[in-house]
Amino acid sequence: MAAAQVQTQPDIQYHPDYNKFLDRGKRRLEREVLSKDLPCGLPQQLSSSFVWAGDDIQGRDDWVIALTARHLEEIDRALNQFKELNKPYGYINRRTFPLSSLGSLLRDSSRELHFGRGFFVLRGIPVDKYTTEENIIIYAGVSSYVGDLRGRQERRNTTDGKSAVLSHIKDLTGTYSRETIGGPASTNDKQVFHTDSGDIVSLFCLQEAAEGGESQLASIWQVYNILAESRPDLIQTLTEEWPFDGFNNPDRPYTSRPLLYYQPASPIAPERLIVQYARRYFTGFLAQPRSRDIPAITEAQAEALDALHFLGEKHSVQLDFRKGDIQYVNNLAIFHARKGFVNAPDKQRHLLRLWLRDSEYAWETPIQLQDRWDEIYKELSEEEQRFPLEPTLRNVISPNARKDLALSRLQ
Repeated sequence: MAAAQVQTQPDIQYHPDYNKFLDRGKRRLEREVLSKDLPCGLPQQLSSSFVWAGDDIQGRDDWVIALTARHLEEIDRALNQFKELNKPYGYINRRTFPLSSLGSLLRDSSRELHFGRGFFVLRGIPVDKYTTEENIIIYAGVSSYVGDLRGRQERRNTTDGKSAVLSHIKDLTGTYSRETIGGPASTNDKQVFHTDSGDIVSLFCLQEAAEGGESQLASIWQVYNILAESRPDLIQTLTEEWPFDGFNNPDRPYTSRPLLYYQPASPIAPERLIVQYARRYFTGFLAQPRSRDIPAITEAQAEALDALHFLGEKHSVQLDFRKGDIQYVNNLAIFHARKGFVNAPDKQRHLLRLWLRDSEYAWETPIQLQDRWDEIYKELSEEEQRFPLEPTLRNVISPNARKDLALSRLQ
């Protein structure tokens, strides 16, 4: 009896290589019989305001909400009112941070996130006027009108029972060796197209980089339409099970689920297409390489990953993301990327991030994502929420853990 062939990981890294992508596609078209049909039930084409190309948006500013003097006065009053309450930041909401005219505008903008283009930018917070704590209060207060539910960005701490609901996105390579960092958000590297967890991802720019760091968005629905017409086999691949790396989690070395989910129109909701993934779970990144003792991805999955990135890049819009801007993105229909950047002593790129959900406009969560969404949003009390004032060490691997990982790979 012939021995079973062990599947090996394709030649693919976190940073996509366009020539490898073209070569892989050519080989597969020559050697494999690829399906010319979409999976049963999936549409030949999506038609919606979520379908857009970057060229149609680039240079326009109708996605920008510029704060007026009246809006800024409302923010100042709400900030002072919340501070007078002397409550933990977890109690920041529409009631404790009242915004009359701006609040109404933000509710309309949240509807645009869920039923319109899928993103907008709020422009003009005078960050230098405020302390770090005040900027965090303002960010959480304004964002409560876009999504009333904040999400955990790390697991609940077993010591104090708290979870960080705010992250600092900042290059930490000046403090920590690149060999100890496992996530691109803590470096100045280019971030490839991906989605975060949760319904809405928001970023608040406290400081721009000296050079680079531009934010890019692309319509997942646009990419779907292109692949549905040209490579329906890759749509099939995206709907199949993918092995997500648990990165040495002894309880769950890996999990499996699709990347793409389709929800047909119903009497209460229009049709919806959701893609949820991050490339590093299939390729690894720096101190967190792809685990060797879990199933490898296939050549088809490697090609699909590159197709998502390069089509997203080709049809993306590059946002003019400035200091004092808050970006809101429908994380289910739009994926995002970031160009690499260079800091200077007086210009250190620094963003704050929230994961949000709007209980009025939220899309139905696919059952395969429900456990993850519960980890983020379920039973998150005001007292549990923690708002770090400095960057937390997410995806940072200690030297000892790095050494143990290296040794395990030699065994």
